[in-house]
Amino acid sequence: MSEAKRRTVGRPASTAKASGGHSQSLVRGLTLLEYLAASPLGLALSDVAEMAELAPSTTHRLLQALQSQGFVTQENEQGLWRIDVKTFRIGNSFLEARDVVATSRPFLRRLTAETGETANLGIRDGVTAVFLAQHESPQMMRMITRLGSRAPLHASGVGKALLAWMPDDERAKLLDGSELARVTANTLYQSDTLQMETEQIRAQGFACDREEHAIGLHCVAACVFDEHGTPLAAISVSGPVARIPEARLLTLGALVRQTADEITQQLGGQVPR
Repeated sequence: MSEAKRRTVGRPASTAKASGGHSQSLVRGLTLLEYLAASPLGLALSDVAEMAELAPSTTHRLLQALQSQGFVTQENEQGLWRIDVKTFRIGNSFLEARDVVATSRPFLRRLTAETGETANLGIRDGVTAVFLAQHESPQMMRMITRLGSRAPLHASGVGKALLAWMPDDERAKLLDGSELARVTANTLYQSDTLQMETEQIRAQGFACDREEHAIGLHCVAACVFDEHGTPLAAISVSGPVARIPEARLLTLGALVRQTADEITQQLGGQVPR
């Protein structure tokens, strides 16, 4: 197997060597599943054995056991091994059961503890962002958003983060050359300006709201993604300009982006490159 291929596939989080009370065969079998799941085009027996650092005979025995239970299958023509439908069903059940709000709550609490500001989570609904979860700042002056309230995509931190990562055709339809509503004097409402803004958001990984939704309020936000790299939601940190001046926006933005990436990983998602 080529060195390039080895670097592309990498090693899974689990190891082929069992430890503690774990069953060695079980751990090895799960390791093989991880390698096959990372190689949608399939792998030859020799490649799987080399990646798992197992003898070909041992690897073949494990693959046959997985095949008998419907977890993997082998092509007749090239003899490549792939994951089978049962593995897909198990993975799909995880996707159906995941709850972005419940998963995000401890991360929102952590953001508030680290920043001293209110942390929010919102999703896209048409041309607006809807706020579903919040952890309030302990400060007397703080940002509070009523759960279920909405903000325009183009005029809020959460909304702009979601807007930037929308599919290109949907975003183009929204920014079709018409001027959008101005919520404050700082709202970006012209399509060409917003298009440049979305490019900047995608480049840095987070959006900034500079008093565009409410005068005196600054906000930074970043997206949480599903397994296809499509936005599931966005999280944000918001607070008064006096505590979040321009100089602090980039620092907070990097922290929010990192936290959003952690939530994405926990949900089994993938951050777009």
